[in-house]
Amino acid sequence: IVFLGNGPSGICLSYLLSGYIPYFKRDSLHPHPILQRKLEEAPDVSILDQDLEYLSEGLEGRSHSPVALLFDTLQRPDTDFGGTAESVLTWWHETDRAVPHLVLGRNAPGGAWHSIEGSMVTLSRGEWMGLPDLPFKDWLKQKRRGLRNNRATAEDIAQYYQHYVMKKGLQKNFRCGTVVTSVRKVSAESISTHAQKDLQENSDSLWNFNEKNTEVFQVDGFFKTRKGDKEPFSVYAENVVLATGTYDRPTWLGVKGENLSYVHHQLSALEEAVKNNSIGIMSDPVLIVGAGLTAADAILFAHHCNIPVIHVFRRRVSDPGLIFNQLPKMMYPEYHKVHQMMKEQSAACAGPYECYVSLPEHHVLSFGKDKKCIFQDKNGYQKAYKVSMALVLTGSNPNLSFLPNNGIDLAMDSDQPVNPKRNPIDVDPFTYECTQEKGLYALGPLAGDNFVRFVQGGALAVASSLLKKANKNPP
Repeated sequence: IVFLGNGPSGICLSYLLSGYIPYFKRDSLHPHPILQRKLEEAPDVSILDQDLEYLSEGLEGRSHSPVALLFDTLQRPDTDFGGTAESVLTWWHETDRAVPHLVLGRNAPGGAWHSIEGSMVTLSRGEWMGLPDLPFKDWLKQKRRGLRNNRATAEDIAQYYQHYVMKKGLQKNFRCGTVVTSVRKVSAESISTHAQKDLQENSDSLWNFNEKNTEVFQVDGFFKTRKGDKEPFSVYAENVVLATGTYDRPTWLGVKGENLSYVHHQLSALEEAVKNNSIGIMSDPVLIVGAGLTAADAILFAHHCNIPVIHVFRRRVSDPGLIFNQLPKMMYPEYHKVHQMMKEQSAACAGPYECYVSLPEHHVLSFGKDKKCIFQDKNGYQKAYKVSMALVLTGSNPNLSFLPNNGIDLAMDSDQPVNPKRNPIDVDPFTYECTQEKGLYALGPLAGDNFVRFVQGGALAVASSLLKKANKNPP
């Protein structure tokens, strides 16, 4: 089994396939009485071997995935009500149930968390960032640190995920610094003569194919060596898990001049410019396009550095789809402040905030070579502003260029590119196997699960399915 992606989804699945098996903890009491009754029916059968559809039936919460809600409520029974009830799971290490697997990732374990500015604070509460059987808060306590406003920094989370892999002894399954260039189905006969660079030196071979399987997946790519060389590899597997997330490719507006050197698509460009003193208090304003949390982080960063900002976004400030209108004010005071600025400081009427102008219901028409940007409002009126740099922060898309047709055939709508929010990969809700391609699984944002606390249910579903396929079920 090969996983592509070593973020929280991949780490959690590696834990489950390394023989760590969850059982209902005897004498524990779950606040959901119907779930409690179901759990008491078969206390000696692990959760992985039970009927996940039956256990998750009737659960409600902040995810559309039944198994995501199930695994979350087993680990954090009353967290949505502010409670701190302990997990009702106990974990047993049953080494005979481990399934050989390989986790390929570009970065260190933790995936995209290593690419995010370290001081950024998470949207989710800190305890929701934790993985099974090693609470994030306990790890922070060992570092003699606490959570700021119940939330954690990206740097802490990236370190925690690396620590988790070491602490749970999973590192032998991980190959970092790898880039996958192609995943395709080939006939099993055609590969027996193929020279395979076996990545798993210390583990069981991947060659014990099920005789019934006439087709397997060939995964091609390269390692980045310490010297900076690219060393190619090919691996063959009966099952491949896509867990590459969505952080790869920032969304472009597709307007004239967007490829000019002052137009950027990542927040890090602003941090870099401030560090280099190429922009400062006396500069022309920075243009920030977008009304999501990354745009808000950019506004907060610029505000903190006293850098003037022009903020352009398509929606109305009161639009219920705007993320700010969905966040509790008490828990997210800094995002509430940005939302207030967006409301009170439009170009039409000066407000109390210096160095910030909001242009709701506007879109960018073009970026000029002279750094003059032209916007248009909903009535067709145009405005021009001179800026020092532009940041287009309107989300990102997964990079699935290693799949045939960029993975479009696997999506819910096979005429459109895969998009975590609008068009995820079509998977079976209780196994996370792609409906269009057996043996291929999708996890995390690719399958529509966008929060760490909910990606773990997908890992539970995949592990349950793969253990059945590998005949690793208990007698």
